[in-house]
Amino acid sequence: MKITKMFERGTVFSFEIFPPKKTSPVETIYNTLEQLGGLHPDFISVTYGAGGNGSKASTCEIAATIKDKYGIEPVAHLPCINYTKEDIVRILDDFKAHGITNVLALRGDINPDIPPKKDFTYASELVEFIKSHGDFDIAGACYPEGHVENPDKVADILNLKKKVDAGATHLISQLFFDNSYFYSFLEKTRLAGINVPIEAGIMPVVNKKQIERMVTMCGASLPDKFVKTMERYEHSPEALRDAGIAYAVNQIVDLVSHGVDGIHLYTMNNPYVARRISEAVESIIRS
Repeated sequence: MKITKMFERGTVFSFEIFPPKKTSPVETIYNTLEQLGGLHPDFISVTYGAGGNGSKASTCEIAATIKDKYGIEPVAHLPCINYTKEDIVRILDDFKAHGITNVLALRGDINPDIPPKKDFTYASELVEFIKSHGDFDIAGACYPEGHVENPDKVADILNLKKKVDAGATHLISQLFFDNSYFYSFLEKTRLAGINVPIEAGIMPVVNKKQIERMVTMCGASLPDKFVKTMERYEHSPEALRDAGIAYAVNQIVDLVSHGVDGIHLYTMNNPYVARRISEAVESIIRS
């Protein structure tokens, strides 16, 4: 089933997972899936891996398992900065062979140790290329606070419009901790003529290192309420975990109350946290 159709039924609730690191047993991801599958998300997206690094369990392999074993629609991430057009065709053919019809088209992280290829510079170029190479439903990424590499917020919205015009049928947002940024972003996208469904990306922060890493990577702003909560419980792992879950739940309740198209939960491969949040918001999302 194409993900775009899911938005016609109401608020979409989805998960993101990532393949295990090369140093981790492949089985860890399947143990995670066993638990996440029972939570019945609308779809599960599978990242390619930070910086373009592969793993022992490929994105395609994991996505196929999600579809075939658990009956949940997968979305396969596909970054393009380190691939040629021939590489992308080969990957798309692999997706087709495994029945994967939903793709998240990304530029991808620039790895200083891997010189980028020249075939694709922007995700919009990849979207257009995928569109001409098969019947895929193509999602794109968006950034409520602007892309960390682009200080020009107007240009950021215009670039997003190019991505949608190229064929992206829905968007998944970068994580954020202040819903007001997301609402402001939605208003700007609609004024720019971007009318596809936009899912809000929510990441429950459960430890201090995770906070620091996320802020460094994506530049997300930290509201005073969030900072005070994290500082209050930073020396108590269990309390910090529960506070992070509660903060994410409050974000989701507010977003759903405002009629958001969907919630994309960055699970960090943590089934416990995903379960706690899913159980807390299930009746709200499905009402």
